[in-house]
Formats: sequence, C-alpha cells, structure tokens
Amino acid sequence: MTAQPRLSIGLPVYNGEEYLAEAFDALLGQTYEDFELVVSDNASTDGTRDICRRYAAKDSRIRYLRLTRNIGAAPNHNHVFTECRGELFKWASHDDLYARDLLRACVEALDERPEVILAHSGQAVIDGDGKVKVPYAYGLATDSPHAPERFRSLLFEPGGDDFYGVMRADVLRRVKPHDSYHHADRTFVAEITLHGPFHQVPELLYFRRDHPTRAERANPSKRSRCVNLDPRRAGPLHPTPRLLAEYVWGFVSAIRRAPLSPADRRACYRHLAAWMTSRARPGSGERVEDRAPVDPDRLTVSVDALVAGREGRRA
Repeated sequence: MTAQPRLSIGLPVYNGEEYLAEAFDALLGQTYEDFELVVSDNASTDGTRDICRRYAAKDSRIRYLRLTRNIGAAPNHNHVFTECRGELFKWASHDDLYARDLLRACVEALDERPEVILAHSGQAVIDGDGKVKVPYAYGLATDSPHAPERFRSLLFEPGGDDFYGVMRADVLRRVKPHDSYHHADRTFVAEITLHGPFHQVPELLYFRRDHPTRAERANPSKRSRCVNLDPRRAGPLHPTPRLLAEYVWGFVSAIRRAPLSPADRRACYRHLAAWMTSRARPGSGERVEDRAPVDPDRLTVSVDALVAGREGRRA
C-alpha cells in the first residue's frame, strides 16, 4: 500500500463476529491492493474487537477504530467515511463476500470512464452458508447520460445495491450524509446518481449475504429498522408517519440540492410526483433477497472459486 492509498474501504460493524473474518479474507485477498481498510466498531459486545485486532496485526492496510458507544448504523457509516483518505471510496459490509477481482474491475471502470461516478458489479444473494439464493440481472438505468432518467429508474425499478459500489469520494462529500428514516439508503443513492452516471461491471463479483441476524431481518418493522439506524429515532417524537414523510422529503431535498439544470430539475419533480401518486408499482424498491428464491443451479459460476478467503485463500 502506498502512503496515500488510492481507494479507501470503510467497514462499519456492530457485533459481526459470525462472518467478519470471512469478509476480511475476501477484502484482503483482492487482486487490487492499493487500498486502506478502515473499520469502525460501533461498541460491539461480542468477539468483533478481537477479530479486528488480530487481522490489523497481520495487515498494515487495516486501521481499526472503536467507538465508546453504539451511535447507530447510519452515523457509523458516515463516521467511517470521514476517517478515510482515498480518492475513491467503498463501503463494505461485515457479512458480505467479494470476488477477488471486484475492486480491480470497479477501479478500472472508473479510470476508463471519467464521467462515471460509481462502479459496481453483478451480484447474487447468498445465505448464511454462502450458498446462492438469488442471482439477478441489474435492470436500472443508472448508466443513462440523463439525470432525470437515472432518477426515474431508481424510483420505479426494483433491485440494485449501488450503495456498496466504488465511488468517487469527492462526489460523496457533496451529498447529504446517510440519514436514518425509512429507506434512507434509497434517497441517498438517488442523490448520488443525480451527480452522474453509474457503471455496472458485467461480471458476478459481489455476494450479499442474507441471514436471520442481518439488520433488516432482525428488525422487521419500519420503526425498529430506523432505531437500528440511529437510536435517537426511538420514542414518541419519531412515529412511523414521520419516518415515511422524511423518506418522501428526502427525494425532494435531493433534487433541490443536486447540480441540475432547471429543465432536469422539473423533470425529476414530475417523476417524483408520478411515483407518489401511484405509490410505486408492486415490487418497486424491494430488496432482491426478499423475492422468491430461484434455483442456484442456474448460476454457472462457483462462489467458492471466485471469493478470496475460500479456495486460494492467502496466508
């Protein structure tokens, strides 16, 4: 790693001992190596601290930070970004897996396309044992040169996990930090795409893990998910209607802040009005792991063969 790494990976974690070592192995075994891995431990009470310290002692690219109290998932995501130094940035989850060429493919895509502000890859959802549950094709128009079309697609089309793509850090600094209302990640990505197009690498390189203790599963209600994002959301001042209203307002404020022409701004408002009127068509915005499972045998590539930290694990 150079003194000033080109890419920063921010890994916020809370009580992630079950899968954290696998995630470390997959990230540290990447073919692209010019990165720092900044871990922000949100005052975990399990074995997370010991795992982080053990890996940090073995690899100088890891910088381990520990918070004195649990500030919530959203503030922790924002905090770890402020601690990163790279020209490029990626959030990583402690329970996901990453093919060995993920970072290289995304960085090369950004280098080859200066107009693109975020690069990600094809993905599949895996279960707790790493078996494929849901491979799927990316269908969003986030590569469009027209900001209103990118925005419309994010409103109406299901799927997509661009939150975990490799981004240009200077663009990320120009958008509002991640909030903690219902579906705040959707408005966050929508604001990012108003700044420029995304690129999807046509390779299956990212594996999102779905398991019973994952935040969305462990917190099934809108209120509980928002409290997990930020404990300050607990209590009578943050009822569900407020969390939903903030969600809609998040789109409005994203349009207001974005560097759009008057015509593009009006077009985005029209798309938002259509979405609000229709309440979105069924399935809009659902996460891919919530859909009906498909036969993993349809997937022609082996997760074990792609992911560093399994076959071919580095010493």
